[in-house]
Amino acid sequence: MPIGRRVAYLRVLRRMSQQSFADRLGKSKSWVDKVERGVRSLERMSTIREVAAVLRVDAATLLGRDVQPVEVAELGDGVARIRAALSTYPMAFGRPTGREVTPAGRLAREVRHAWTTYQHARYPLLVDLLPALLTEVHRAHAHDPAVGRVAVVQAYRVTAALLVKLDEGSLAWLAADRAMSAATGDRVLLACAAVQLGQVLRASARAKSVLLAAAYQVAPPDPGAGTPQELSLCGSLLVQAALIAARAGNDRAVGDLLDEAAELAVQVGDGHDHHRTAFGPTAVELARITAAVELGEGPQAVVRHEEAIGREGWRWLPVEHRAAHLIDAARAYLQTNDPANAARVLVQADSTAPAEIRHRPAARDVVAQVARDRDAPATITQLAINLGVL
Repeated sequence: MPIGRRVAYLRVLRRMSQQSFADRLGKSKSWVDKVERGVRSLERMSTIREVAAVLRVDAATLLGRDVQPVEVAELGDGVARIRAALSTYPMAFGRPTGREVTPAGRLAREVRHAWTTYQHARYPLLVDLLPALLTEVHRAHAHDPAVGRVAVVQAYRVTAALLVKLDEGSLAWLAADRAMSAATGDRVLLACAAVQLGQVLRASARAKSVLLAAAYQVAPPDPGAGTPQELSLCGSLLVQAALIAARAGNDRAVGDLLDEAAELAVQVGDGHDHHRTAFGPTAVELARITAAVELGEGPQAVVRHEEAIGREGWRWLPVEHRAAHLIDAARAYLQTNDPANAARVLVQADSTAPAEIRHRPAARDVVAQVARDRDAPATITQLAINLGVL
C-alpha cells in the first residue's frame, strides 16, 4: 500500500477529518489531501515521524516495513531446529546412538510436559523443548522399540499439532505421518495419531475416509459399554472427519458426523482430556461452530458461539482450545458484518492465550482483516499495529 493511502487509512481509523489532521500537523488541508492521493510524496524522515506521531503509530508501520516482534523470527529459528530433529532416522535402522537412553518414566513425564505446554498455548517454549524431546524419543525407540513406541507416537503428535498452529503444513504432515507409521498395529495408538493427521489434512477430502476407518476401528462394539478413552478417540476422529467435510462444503455429512460424535460426547461428559483430545459435549458444540464458519453460515455460528461460551464445560477446555475457538468466532462475526464483536473476541483471545494470536499466522490474518474495517474499534487497531499486520 502506498504511504499516502496508509496515511489516509490510519487517519480515518483515528476518526480525524483531513482538516483536524492538518491542524495537528501544522499543515494545510490541501497538503494532507495531496499526500493521501499520492500527488505529494513524503520524503523527509522528520516529516514522516511527525505524521506517525499524530497517527499514534511508529514510523516503521507508516512506511510499511516489517515490524514483526523479534520473537516471531526466533520462532522460525526454533522450527528449523525441529526440522533438523525430524531429519534424523536412528530408529529406522534400529541402531543405538552411543548415548545414554532416557529412562521410560522420565521420558513419559517429558512428553506429558510437552502436551501441557501446548494446551496452555505456550508455543515459543514448546518450540524450544521439542528438538531435544524428539532426539530422546528417537534414542529410546531405537534402543527398545516396544518400550519407546508410546513416547515416540505422542511426541510426533504434539509436534504435528504445534506445526499446524504455526502453518508449517509440510513439516506437520511429516510428523503426523511418522506418528501413524510408529502406531501401526496398535488400534489405540493409531487412533491417537489419526487425530493429528486430521488436523494436518483438514483441506484434503480424501483424508476423511482414513479418519473414519480409524474411528470405527477403535470404537467399542457396544457404544453404551465403551470406555471414556475409546469414546473420546472415536468421537474426536468423527469431529475431524466432519471438519474435513465442512471444508469440502458437504453440509449433510457434517451434520451426520457431528450428531454421531455428540451421542458419544454425552457418555464422556465435559471436563476430561482422554488421550489429549479434550473431547466432550462442549468440544462437539465448538466443532459445529467451526463447521458453520467453514460453510459460510456466519449467523448460525454466532448464535451457537454465544450459547457455547456460557456452558459450564467452556471453562474446562484447554486454554489453546478456547483461544482457537475465539478466532473462529471472530471469523463468524466477520461473516455477519460485525467487526466490533469480531475485534472483541480477538482481544479476548489475545488475553486468554497471547501466543495463539501472536504466533499463529491464521490468527494474525484475521486480526489484520478486522483491523482494516472502517468501523473497527481502536483496541483491535492497536493490536494489529503491535503485531505488524497493519
